[in-house]
Amino acid sequence: MSQTLISPGISVANDDKQRLGPRTRFGLLASITVTFLAGSSVPTPLYPIYQDQWHFTAMGISFIFSIYAISVLAGLLVFGRLSDYVGRRSVLLWTTVLQLVAMYMLGVADGFTDLVLGRLIQGVSTGAAVPAVGAALIDLNHKRGAVVNALTPAIGSAVGALMGSVFAQALPYPTHTVFAALAFILVIQGVGLLLMRDIRAKIPGAARSLIPQFSIPVDVRGPMIIASSLFVAGWAVAGFFASMGPRLIEQLFALPASWAGGLVLAAFAGSGVAAIGAFVTRSMHTLAWIGALGLLIGMAMVLVSLITGSLTPFVFGVVISGAGFGAGFQGGIRLVLSKSRAEEVAGVLSVAFLCCYLGMGVPAMIAGYAVASGHGIFDTAIVFAILVMSLSFIAVYRMISGGSRV
Repeated sequence: MSQTLISPGISVANDDKQRLGPRTRFGLLASITVTFLAGSSVPTPLYPIYQDQWHFTAMGISFIFSIYAISVLAGLLVFGRLSDYVGRRSVLLWTTVLQLVAMYMLGVADGFTDLVLGRLIQGVSTGAAVPAVGAALIDLNHKRGAVVNALTPAIGSAVGALMGSVFAQALPYPTHTVFAALAFILVIQGVGLLLMRDIRAKIPGAARSLIPQFSIPVDVRGPMIIASSLFVAGWAVAGFFASMGPRLIEQLFALPASWAGGLVLAAFAGSGVAAIGAFVTRSMHTLAWIGALGLLIGMAMVLVSLITGSLTPFVFGVVISGAGFGAGFQGGIRLVLSKSRAEEVAGVLSVAFLCCYLGMGVPAMIAGYAVASGHGIFDTAIVFAILVMSLSFIAVYRMISGGSRV
C-alpha cells in the first residue's frame, strides 16, 4: 500500500483512500472526546438522586467518583501508547464499544454495585481513548490539534453537567434517559469511525506497549514539571465540584443539589472553555501564568465564601478558577507538546492525563472519606481550597525558577 507523510515522523495511509474529508475526520475525533468527557460529568447532578434512592453516604459518592478516576489511570497506563502501534482508529473503535456497554450498565443500574461497575468500564475506555484521539488530532493538524486537545475536555465536562441537570429537572427517568441519549451519540460516532480509514500505519511492538510505563522523554521533562502542577490543581477543583459540589451547595446555600451542582460544574468548565478561546493566541507560558493565578484567585474567593456563607464570592470564585483551569490546561498541554516528537505524542499525552486524573481522583476520595468520618463538609472544603491554592503557588514557583529554560 502506498504511504505518504502528512506530519513529520507519521506515516499514514494515502489521503485519497479516505472516505471522509480531513475536516470531517477532525470534527469527528474532537466530538468523541467531548462525548467521552460528557459521560464522565453527567452523573454529577444525578448523585443526589442516587443518594436519596439508595441511601449511601458521601463516602459512597466519592468512592464511585474515584473508581472512575482510578480506572481512567489504569486505562492510560496500560493502553495509553497502544494507538502508536495498532493505529488510532482501532483503539477508538473498541473504546467506543466499551463506552456503549458502560452507558447501558449506568442506564439500567439499580444499586451501588451497578454504578461502580459502569464507572469502572467507562473509566478504562476513556483512559485508552483520550491519548489515542488526542494524538490523532495532532496527526491531522499539529497546531489546531494542540488547541482542541485542551478545549474538548472542558467542553465535554460542561456539556455533560448541563445535560445531567436538564434531564434531572425536566425529563422523566433522568437516571435512564440521559445515558440512552449519550449511547445514541456514541453509535453515530462509531459509524463515523467505521467510515474513516486509519490515519496511522501499524508498527510492531503493540504487546510491549501494554506494559505500564511512566516515562517522559528527556526534552519534555522540564515542561512537564511545570505543567503537572497546573494539571493536578485544575483537575482537583473539577473533581471536587463533580463529587462533593452538589451537597456542599445544598448545605451552604440551601439550593437544590441536583440542578445547582450541575450548573456549578458547567459554569466551572464553561468558563474554562471561554478562557481557552479568549487566550488562544497567547503564548503557552502566558497561558500557564494565567492558569496558575486564576486558580489561586478563584479558590481564594471560594474560601472567602465558605467562611462567610456568601453566594456572590462563591460564584465569582467558580468562574475565575474555571478560567484558570482552562488557561492552565491549554498552557500545560502546549508546553509538553512543544517538545514532543510525533512518535512520542500519545505517550506524552498519557502522562499528562495521568497527572490530571490523579489530581481529580485522589483529593476527591480523601475529601469523601473525611466527610464520612465525621468531619464537616465545610471544614473539608476549606482544607481543599487551601490545598489547591498551595498547588497553584507551587506552579508559580516552578515557572519563576525554571520557566525561562523551558
